[in-house]
Amino acid sequence: MKVIRIRAGKERSLLRRHPWVFQGSIEKGKADPGETVRVESEDGSFLCWASFSPSSMIRVRAWSFEEHQRIDAAFFADKISQAVAVRSRMPIASNAVRLVHGEADGLPGLIVDRYDDTLCAQFLSAGTERWKDTIADALLQATGLTRLYERSDSSVRQLEGLPLVSGWLRGEGSTAITICEHEWQLTLDVHEGHKTGYYLDQRDNRKKFADTVRQYGLNSVLNCYCYTGGFSVAALAGGAKEVVSVDSSAPALARANAHVLLNGFDAARHTARDADVNATLREYLKEGRQFDAIVLDPPKFAPTAAHAERAARAYKDINRLGFKLLAPGGVLFTFSCSGGVGPELFHKIVAGAGMDAGVDGFILDRVGATPDHPQTICFPEGEYLKGLMVLKR
Repeated sequence: MKVIRIRAGKERSLLRRHPWVFQGSIEKGKADPGETVRVESEDGSFLCWASFSPSSMIRVRAWSFEEHQRIDAAFFADKISQAVAVRSRMPIASNAVRLVHGEADGLPGLIVDRYDDTLCAQFLSAGTERWKDTIADALLQATGLTRLYERSDSSVRQLEGLPLVSGWLRGEGSTAITICEHEWQLTLDVHEGHKTGYYLDQRDNRKKFADTVRQYGLNSVLNCYCYTGGFSVAALAGGAKEVVSVDSSAPALARANAHVLLNGFDAARHTARDADVNATLREYLKEGRQFDAIVLDPPKFAPTAAHAERAARAYKDINRLGFKLLAPGGVLFTFSCSGGVGPELFHKIVAGAGMDAGVDGFILDRVGATPDHPQTICFPEGEYLKGLMVLKR
């Protein structure tokens, strides 16, 4: 077994069971991509078993902090079985669920979503790439399914020195799937959709939005960065009379229109607008338009903390415009999925946007990802999605 020696003082994060070791924390040692290594402190004490990634700034990702542990097929079968079992205990109102959430499930670099009878996985690290076939077999064994599609086409893989890959790993057939979420039906394509096909992390927030639209009698809704219209369907389910969905993807908007019809809503209540969100917000402001509810769910503006300042300006701008377009007594649902922007900073950004817009509001709720996208005590970086529900005064 190859050994990676950590610089003096840099072992503290591993002692707290944080799974990452950055390049600058390594004193000596190297290995092949994805190879399992023994990680030791300066005095030779055992710290963890981990995968090695010679191309990544995150040079080591911990598999286990138990010295007696063997990293083999049984290890991955056990980890995956545990992850699946935990999800079975969660109150998930859908036949689509995240089964493995990377570091939170002790499997750094592995994302697995289940969409009805199909699994869709992302192998995002050198370690998971090396164990791909073993992991694929364990996933089918733990779920009893036969279809597993790979969506390892994220740019994160390039940081690991890995090529972009997508296609069937196990099984075959159509990549188009219909899922149930709460009382709604939604469609996706695991080959073409974002991430693994859909954003399951917003499942409960979509239901909360439907309930809020109904409770506060919100008739006009603007859904920005709408993707395939999950929040738009929720708004219509809550009784909204007019919903405008804005996105820069024509295929996503076509699917949003289809979702309106699939769920039995009048197409006349929904308008899909293929346009830039920022430009649209400014245009509506010039026209004097107002909405009773606005959803701001933009893509990741800050992948790391280093991008936080630039991202803060972008978040502040769209939220300032959102506040101005929001009718008095209206509700803003605003989100950030940027790991580099923490909840406290996001609150400050939204507060600053409100002050610049000259408005105040009550924070009705602070929301995050669904329980099947867990954050653990030892890995705070897992808290990537954060949101605020603000009632304009």
